[in-house]
Amino acid sequence: MQNRIEKITDVLDKNKAENIEVFDLREKNYFVDYAIIASSLGSRHTSALLDHLKNELKPAEKFNAVDESSDWIVVDLGDVLIHIMTPEYRVKYDMESFLASLSNGKEGMPL
Repeated sequence: MQNRIEKITDVLDKNKAENIEVFDLREKNYFVDYAIIASSLGSRHTSALLDHLKNELKPAEKFNAVDESSDWIVVDLGDVLIHIMTPEYRVKYDMESFLASLSNGKEGMPL
């Protein structure tokens, strides 16, 4: 599992995603084992990051679902959920606080 998480975060990092955080939710009552949040540089970059993930992770990863808007993309890999958000949406929806509350107040692991 750790290799998968590293591969995902490496793809995001090398393609200029910012503030990448990984939340380990394995021991929580949540529907995925890990959540990854990354900021894009803007709407077009959000879509480009999704394309990079698809190109570099398939066929090893199965993309169960992708929910796309220009400001926020959610990728469901089954046991891993990836959130790619514009900085404005990341501040507005503050997923870190929600996920940290699931992790007994622990912050995500920044890259």
